[in-house]
Amino acid sequence: MITFIVSILLLIVGYFTYGKFVERVFVADRKRQTPAFSMRDNIDYVPMNTTRNSLIQLLNIAGVGPIFGPILGALYGPVAFVWIVIGCIFAGAVHDYLTGMISIRNHGAHLPQLAGKFLGKAMKHVVNGFAILLLLLVGTVFVTSPAALLSNMTSLSLTLIIVAIFIYYLIATLLPIDKVIGRIYPYFGALLLFSAAGIGIGMIVTGAPIPELSFENMHPDNAPLFPLLFLTISCGALSGFHATQTPIISRTTKNETNGRKIFYGMMITEGIIAMIWAAAAMSLFYGDQSLSAVLATGGPAAVVSEVSITMLGAIGGTLAVLGVIVLPITSGDTAFRSARMIIADYIKIDQKPIIKRIMVALPLFVVSYALTHMDFTLLWRYFSWANQTTAVIALWVGTMYLVLSRKPHWITSIPATFMTMATFTYLAYAPIGFGLPMHLSYVVAALGTLVCIALFMKRVRRLSRTTFAVDEPAEHFNTNHTASTGNEGLATVSK
Repeated sequence: MITFIVSILLLIVGYFTYGKFVERVFVADRKRQTPAFSMRDNIDYVPMNTTRNSLIQLLNIAGVGPIFGPILGALYGPVAFVWIVIGCIFAGAVHDYLTGMISIRNHGAHLPQLAGKFLGKAMKHVVNGFAILLLLLVGTVFVTSPAALLSNMTSLSLTLIIVAIFIYYLIATLLPIDKVIGRIYPYFGALLLFSAAGIGIGMIVTGAPIPELSFENMHPDNAPLFPLLFLTISCGALSGFHATQTPIISRTTKNETNGRKIFYGMMITEGIIAMIWAAAAMSLFYGDQSLSAVLATGGPAAVVSEVSITMLGAIGGTLAVLGVIVLPITSGDTAFRSARMIIADYIKIDQKPIIKRIMVALPLFVVSYALTHMDFTLLWRYFSWANQTTAVIALWVGTMYLVLSRKPHWITSIPATFMTMATFTYLAYAPIGFGLPMHLSYVVAALGTLVCIALFMKRVRRLSRTTFAVDEPAEHFNTNHTASTGNEGLATVSK
């Protein structure tokens, strides 16, 4: 268990060290008023305390990704631990923190608006399409997976459970964030933490045989480590879905100094959850009962049920499974909420009248219900690619922000370049892409990455000739905040 325990400790240490460093690079401003106050509408812009925001953020981002993804990634062996730790500390948590904080500095803007501002108007349209596609896939995946688990636990039909989840999603999507999500998420959060902690402690108490560190690719089908591992394990290490969720909480955050706990910290927590489930999958299934065999017969849901019951018994295992069910449901509702907000912002529809919220949200649910009839494995592949492509875009947005602010951009430019190469390789190699041979896929991906870097540098040179406002002026300060001159966030950039 040395690798497992050290990995958990590294994630915790990463929060207090690298997380603090990233916060200093960004320079969180305690005196700057946040959109929760300056744009308060009591629907999406509502001030909430840090504990509640943190729990909502965790439940928003931690769907089945940090469970199903690491379980599938466990097929590669202990090398999966390396990606979870390094990816979470140096890519995923940085991605979440900067996306959330840049959104706060830009009136709670969603990723498409930020991409349009920092990467060009054309990217705004591209990212809008990507974001809606990703959120639809997330919402669909996060309906079918908990429905399958509930159907296995009860005698209820799968269709009935899916319809019930959609009804909840509709209610949570339309009502003000503090009426449903803000009230029930703390209880869901407790169940989630019990589930993860129970499995983790159970492994330690029982002395589960978790394999030690090895860089060997142990995948039974000899699937290539790069790029497949980096797209299979996404939510536990780096996830573009999080870039669609953080603006929800950027609109409810009271103070910028809360950002490290809410955005960086909750991603580290998700990384710990991913570590626990990857370790559990590796430890429980070996010999005659191989992980690949269980996945082939029952998918990740079967692994979750078996691990939970084995580690915690019938009652504890049932509660653990309920915790896993809660995860996707509490990410699915905010996925649809994000989709509603992004579409409304894009076509400029006022979201105060509930009838207009229904007009935007209802078509999303109709399309998502149709997608529930797709094969889960195929759906997950499309989700993985769209997810990491969105993460790449968010990392380049963060890089542009840091470059124009004259701050150390390598904290995002390095993971952005690496993941650009990974996603291009996957698109070239995977059956859902072009199905090219691996050696040719590397060449295509390298060329694609170089083109992206060249376009990025061209954008930098263009913006370097102007005075570019990386932060929107903060307005309407209340008595608890120090007033601004209105000129903050102006970065005069030279070549």
